[in-house]
Amino acid sequence: MNSSISRVVVLDQHLPEALPVQRVEVRRITIDPHTALGAHVHNGPVFGNIVSGSAVYQQSEDTEPQVLHPGDVFYEPAVERIARFDTEEEGVTFLAYFPLAAGQDATLDLV
Repeated sequence: MNSSISRVVVLDQHLPEALPVQRVEVRRITIDPHTALGAHVHNGPVFGNIVSGSAVYQQSEDTEPQVLHPGDVFYEPAVERIARFDTEEEGVTFLAYFPLAAGQDATLDLV
């Protein structure tokens, strides 16, 4: 076994139901500094990891906001209202992974 390889689980997210995933779309998303995306809903689950900058993330009104930094991962459940994904002075760039069914496109609706 090669000792120069390290494998660490950083997120092991159970989903509320099985998904008929045909493909996974990966997007590099950059949000300018001082942008309040605010409450929103996705039509499917979203997994992400911060590449640079930071964002204030709050999954629901009942949870505490957390500041995500480079290397942090996050999960946004399908069709549930996400309370915040807002940037501060440095903005943020992250990779977002969208598991999609056949014929499905990823959507984001502000609420």
